[in-house]
Amino acid sequence: MSSLTESIEEYILKLLEERESDFVLLRRKDIAEYFGCVPSQINYVLRSRFTPELGFLVESQRGGHGYIRITRVCFSDPEEKINHVEELVGDAVSEQEAKRLLGNLQRRGLLSARERLIVEVVLRFLGELSSTLFDLSPYKRDALNAEVLKRVLRSLIVA
Repeated sequence: MSSLTESIEEYILKLLEERESDFVLLRRKDIAEYFGCVPSQINYVLRSRFTPELGFLVESQRGGHGYIRITRVCFSDPEEKINHVEELVGDAVSEQEAKRLLGNLQRRGLLSARERLIVEVVLRFLGELSSTLFDLSPYKRDALNAEVLKRVLRSLIVA
């Protein structure tokens, strides 16, 4: 039996698939009533399962006529993909954060499993080098990870 969180996520994903557009408008209260839960459970699902890293943008308008707009991020232009990925990576990223990001990119179809594994190996090797040979601070190591990750992902997306 699936958890309430998974059921809510599946329901929202199903609504997105049924629509011809890449977004859906929902009311938090209506979903909570449908699932017999409190609105904060809906907030949790939106914060944990519909993030930019996972390919979604969530916009919320509170109040009596409030809504939630969930948009699936789709890119037709490689440059848009690159900008999105570089924004997700940011200026510094730990090895663990990079692994999580790579997993999300693979689930979204922006990376193959093989590409993901190669990038993870490169980052692990880089981490070993930077801590043994160069004795970099954790921040500088994370900044180096981010720069390498951006360059490798840019090459993979453009190819």
